[in-house]
Amino acid sequence: MFSDRATIYAAAGRGGDGAVAFRREKFVPRGGPSGGDGGDGGSVILVADPSLRDLTNVRNNPHLKAEDGHSGEGSNRTGSMGLDTIIPVPVGTQVLDDDEVVIVDLAAPGASATIAHGGHGGSGNRRFRTSVRQAPRTAEFGGLGDDYTLVLQLKLLADAALLGFPNIGKSSLLRRISNAKPKVADYPFTTIEPVLGIVDLAVDRQITVMDVPGLLEGAAEGHGLGLDFLAHLERAKLLLHVVDAGLPVEESIEAFVAIHRELELYQEDLSTRPRLVVLNRIDLSGEADRDVLVNELAEALDALGDISALRNVLRDEATGKPSIVPVSCVTGEGVPELMSTLGRVVPEPEITPAAEAELAQYLVYRPGRSGSANVRVLRDETGVRIIGATIEEDLKRMDDEAATQAVAHYVETRRLTPLLVRAGGKNGIIVKIGDREVPYRV
Repeated sequence: MFSDRATIYAAAGRGGDGAVAFRREKFVPRGGPSGGDGGDGGSVILVADPSLRDLTNVRNNPHLKAEDGHSGEGSNRTGSMGLDTIIPVPVGTQVLDDDEVVIVDLAAPGASATIAHGGHGGSGNRRFRTSVRQAPRTAEFGGLGDDYTLVLQLKLLADAALLGFPNIGKSSLLRRISNAKPKVADYPFTTIEPVLGIVDLAVDRQITVMDVPGLLEGAAEGHGLGLDFLAHLERAKLLLHVVDAGLPVEESIEAFVAIHRELELYQEDLSTRPRLVVLNRIDLSGEADRDVLVNELAEALDALGDISALRNVLRDEATGKPSIVPVSCVTGEGVPELMSTLGRVVPEPEITPAAEAELAQYLVYRPGRSGSANVRVLRDETGVRIIGATIEEDLKRMDDEAATQAVAHYVETRRLTPLLVRAGGKNGIIVKIGDREVPYRV
């Protein structure tokens, strides 16, 4: 089943703890502190893979966890860094935050983005040596990595997209001009998911054409399957509006205007996309009637007047009327002309430097958990100390009961409970903040 949306839970690795150790060698008395730093935690990274077609892989495995960093060791040995978790996703994948705001757009093959950063490794006791404190037994816990609940949505990349009401032969047309094999049957909504096909225009040029489920009036409000798949049209450079030659011209015009209205309601920019009218199933009429039908349709479109639906319809250079390409998926008539037109009107791909192609189209870097970047948790022989300028200033103005409650709230919002537990925290553990010593209930 095609998956174009998935919720994931990305958890980066925590940093390794700093070590408390001292140099112990023969003939080297009082060698001093030698505790190494912890390694940084691994990050969760998304990479756009052109071989993937949907989000099934992450939808079936939504919990993405990177490796924790390793703790430091004696002899000034730094712990190894945690391994990154690299997740391939289809090209065109967007990452949304809790407010449904797009923060990452992986619109190019090979584009990558780090969606959860690993925690920094803690400092070993060698970092705390001073001129008056030659043998510190203080080390720092590794920082916690980011953890987020995010939504991935896929907007397929295509040079052209087939557009029209259900059961007018869009899938048959895609089968005729490309290597795609969508399901074809004589009933509405045979196509229930987007299908991409590769069209060979020349020896050295290919384009992608997409078929989406047929639209109904009210698609922009969620009627039919329109709302789920209108988004896939956003990236198409050209819209191929397919019209059924077996329908009266008046019905075709009404369908044309109705679909344009849905595009406009969904996204105004989508309604301004260049559009080519394709008259399908011309094998249903005689050869003499075909020219008449094409002319009638062109004149009917022109008679609509100066409406936005016509401003971006491609026009015939000779007559100035809307350009209409008649085709038959059964006999193949008109297909070479359609291919030639596509080669002329679909823009050539832009040449992008390799370095730029590896970057996300845009990436919004959000801050981590509130205040977490300014907090350090240390352990020594007397207990646990939390260093943070904000909480230290606040506690100076509180009595003992209020301070205890403030520390509990601070630990919870900064997600520091796992660090206190790793410090051997038990009920009533003494947490030092500034010049205050406050018991904390784990």
